[in-house]
Amino acid sequence: MLMQQLADYAIREQSSALPPEVIHHAKRALIDWYASLLPGSIVAPAVLLENAFAEDLDRGRARLGTGRRATLRAAALINGAASHSVEFDDIYRDAGYHPGSPVISAALAAAQASGASGERFLRGVVVGYEISTRLGEAIMPSHYKYWHTTGTVGAFGAAAAAATIFGAKHEQFMHALATVGSFASGLQQAFRSQAMTKPLHAGHAADAGCWAAMAAMKGVTGALDILEGEAGFGNAMSVTPDWSKATRGLGKDYHIVHVTFKNHGCCGHAFPSIDGVLHLQREHGFTHRDVRYIKLATYKAGLDIIDNATPQGEYQAKFSIHYTVAHALVHGSVRLNAFLPDHLNDADIRAMIRIIDCVADPELSKAYPGRRAAQVEIELNDGRKLAHFQAYRKGDPEQPLSDAELNDKFTELAQPVLGTAAATALLTQLWSTDKRANVDYSTGIRRAARRSAAAHAETRLTSISAGKSHV
Repeated sequence: MLMQQLADYAIREQSSALPPEVIHHAKRALIDWYASLLPGSIVAPAVLLENAFAEDLDRGRARLGTGRRATLRAAALINGAASHSVEFDDIYRDAGYHPGSPVISAALAAAQASGASGERFLRGVVVGYEISTRLGEAIMPSHYKYWHTTGTVGAFGAAAAAATIFGAKHEQFMHALATVGSFASGLQQAFRSQAMTKPLHAGHAADAGCWAAMAAMKGVTGALDILEGEAGFGNAMSVTPDWSKATRGLGKDYHIVHVTFKNHGCCGHAFPSIDGVLHLQREHGFTHRDVRYIKLATYKAGLDIIDNATPQGEYQAKFSIHYTVAHALVHGSVRLNAFLPDHLNDADIRAMIRIIDCVADPELSKAYPGRRAAQVEIELNDGRKLAHFQAYRKGDPEQPLSDAELNDKFTELAQPVLGTAAATALLTQLWSTDKRANVDYSTGIRRAARRSAAAHAETRLTSISAGKSHV
């Protein structure tokens, strides 16, 4: 039985000698998660969820990204949503999946609530990544037609992480995964509007994983064939799932060392095109004013989500290849400021959008999800025709962010929320997580985050009242 094999691995990992490389990459994943969590914690939907679940806040042993006390489940839910909101969270490419938001949100809440050490917390993160990324590979690519992998597969990762941190026995671990399988959800339709639902998928996955693990620890049972059963997860949410991928290399080839860390603040499907146009701009020294026409050829599964030449508002702009590529050429990057009102209404960006065409390349489409590439062609006003094949994205395992670049990303995203001193102190604590007696990083965070949230809310209110919320 597949569930038996997954539990065999997880129980061994509770006391195994994890390779130093794996521990290092688990800390990299944690730092990257915090880089996404902090700016996401002071905007919607996280700030709205704090109001919605107020009775679960200011008590309990877990913490929100802002440092506010919370019950275990409230912290998992709100942090899961917050860390997936600004579109800077990590990716496991072969599963089309953002593991950090559901897995680390659940693991940190479980570790804080149970008083676990930093070393046990990282074990939970590793187990959550290893199991969920493989389940994602097993059901892809057909799963991605309707389902959001971060919400579905992420629930298994969250349950695996929490159960590991709680010290689950073999049967308890199996039942945690078996139970959460019925609650794994998240529909792709949520991507196609200005709704706040997409980040809630990650929050729900983290919460569902935590409570499934908590219930299993007290004897609640689930259907142990929920994955491969006739009416189970695989058959309901995939076409011919390959369950051999769910255990291949488990405990030997660690997927957590092959994670992509985002280098742009938008949907990852746009990354190869963004990287490609920026490469050509650097190589040939032109500006956006020199460009007559752009053709982007990439993979169909991505274009199904990001082919939007008329994005309305901040959220849709993050999922528009036209907007993000245009922004990169006009401003040189796609960071958080790319979605501020003055950028969304930039006349130069709007002009660039009108000269961009996108096509689905058959060969690149076949290579998805294992490869994310783009062929970029740019015609300049002086008649020059430039082309570049972007085989990988900056941040992919083939072109990884170095530790220094990851530190820079963290500082860029954390410093506006926490200030220089608190951000620097937190980064130091995160790099030493495996040596810590606990994983309460809240010292110095809450006061700085509250000030930042108040300032952000005032800025957003001014922008909205001035009618500047659409592209």
